Amino acid sequence: MAKADRGAVYLCQTCGVTSPRWVGKCPGCGAWNTLVEEVQIAAAAVPGSGISRKSRGGRPVALEGLSGGGAEAPRVGTGFGELDRVTGGGIVPGSALLIGGEPGIGKSTLLLQLAANLARDGRRTLYFSGEEATAQVRLRAERLGLSNAPVSLAAETNLSNILATLDAETAGKKRGPDLVIIDSIQTLWADELDGAPGTVTQVRAATQTLIRYAKQAGASLLLVGHVTKEGQIAGPKVIEHMVDTVLYFEGDRGHAYRILRAVKNRFGPSDEIGVFEMVQAGLREVANPSELFLGDRQASSPGSAVFAGIEGTRPILVEIQALVAPSSLGTPRRAVVGWDGARLAMLLAVLDARCGVSFAENDVYLNVAGGLKIADPAADLAAAAALLSSRSGVPLPADDVYFGEISLSGAIRASGHMMSRLKEAQKLGFKRAVVPAVGEIDEKAVTLKVERLATLKTLAEACGQCD
Repeated sequence: MAKADRGAVYLCQTCGVTSPRWVGKCPGCGAWNTLVEEVQIAAAAVPGSGISRKSRGGRPVALEGLSGGGAEAPRVGTGFGELDRVTGGGIVPGSALLIGGEPGIGKSTLLLQLAANLARDGRRTLYFSGEEATAQVRLRAERLGLSNAPVSLAAETNLSNILATLDAETAGKKRGPDLVIIDSIQTLWADELDGAPGTVTQVRAATQTLIRYAKQAGASLLLVGHVTKEGQIAGPKVIEHMVDTVLYFEGDRGHAYRILRAVKNRFGPSDEIGVFEMVQAGLREVANPSELFLGDRQASSPGSAVFAGIEGTRPILVEIQALVAPSSLGTPRRAVVGWDGARLAMLLAVLDARCGVSFAENDVYLNVAGGLKIADPAADLAAAAALLSSRSGVPLPADDVYFGEISLSGAIRASGHMMSRLKEAQKLGFKRAVVPAVGEIDEKAVTLKVERLATLKTLAEACGQCD
C-alpha cells in the first residue's frame, strides 16, 4: 500500500476558496495576493472509502435505533426572558453560540449584561475583550450599573494566552468557568499559524480550538462575530456550521428597538426573535413588541394599514405606511424601507393587471414603521390596502388589521398561524380582521369580526379604486 503523501493547496484568506496552485487573483472573490499555502496530508486510501488503513485505529461504537427517549438538554437561564426565548429556553452548557451584528448595534452591551446576570446568579463568567481595553469595558459597566457584578475580565487576543487562562481557572477548582465570552472571534490569533487576525485560517482555527475546550469543560461559549457590508458574519461560512447556535442582532441605530434573531439553533427553534429597547441604562426587554411598533401610529392618515405578522412563533402587529404621489419623472420612483422591493413591484403589477389600478404615473413609497424588516409574504394584503388608501386619499378604518399572501392571479392565499395573528390583534383592541377566504379559523374563539376576501379585486372595489 502506498504511503501517505503530503500535498499543498492554496487557501484564500478572504473567502476560503482553495486553488491547487498559487495565483495572484483569487478565483472566488477576486481579491489580490490573498492565497496562502496550506499543507494537507493525503493518505493512501482503501479503494472507494477515502480512508487510510493506517488511520483506522479506534474502537467500534455501539449503534442505537431511532426509538427511545432521550434526556432534554439542560438549560441555564440568562436573566433575559427574550434571550431565553430565542435560544429555546436558555443557554445549554457546553454549547457554542455565535452572535453577529453591525458595529454599534449593542452586541457588547447585551453580552456584558448577560455576563453580569449569570455572575450575580453565582456562575463563573469570563469575558475576553479583543477590541477594547479593560478600562473601556469598565466604563461601559459603570454606565450600565454593573460595576459590582463579579465578572472576570481580560483584554487579550492571543489564543494560547486565553487557553492558558482558562486552564488556570479550571485547575484545582471544583468546576471551571460556566460562561466564556470572546469579543470578538476575528481579533484572535494563534502563534503557530501564518496570517493576520481575522483571516480565514486564524478564525477557523481559533473557533475550532475554543469549541473543543467548551465541549470538554462543559462551559458555554459565546463568540462575537463581525459582519460584512452585506450583513453576513465575516469569515468562512464553516464557522456558522461549527457552532450550535447563530444569532443576529438587528436594528436601526436611528431607532431604539433591537431584534435578536436565531437563524440556526441545534437546541431549539430557529427564526425565533427577541425584542429589546436600547435605553440609557442598556438594553431593556420588550414584553409586547406590537405596542412598541404601533405606539406612534396616526390612524387618521391615508396610506396606513396594520399588518398582523409572525416572527418565528411570535405574533407582531406593525404599521405599514404607503405614499402615492404624482410623478414628474419619465420613470416614477419606487422606494421601499423594511420590505422587499421586488415584492412591491410584483404587487403593483398585480393591481394594474388584475384590478385595473395603475401606478404608472405615480411615485410609490412604502415603509414599515419602527424600522422593522419584514420577510413574511402575508404582508402583501396590508401593503396593498395601504397603497389603495394612499391613492384614494381615504384612511382605512383604525381598528382593522390585514394579512394574506397575494398570488400573481390576484387571489389571496392562506397564511400560517392565522389564529395567533387574530388573537394578538384582539388583545390589542382591534375590531376587524381582513383575512384570506381560505384557511382554518375558529371564529368562535375570537371576538373580532373576521372578513374573508378571495381576491385582491374585492379589496380594490371596497376602496373605490377598481375600474
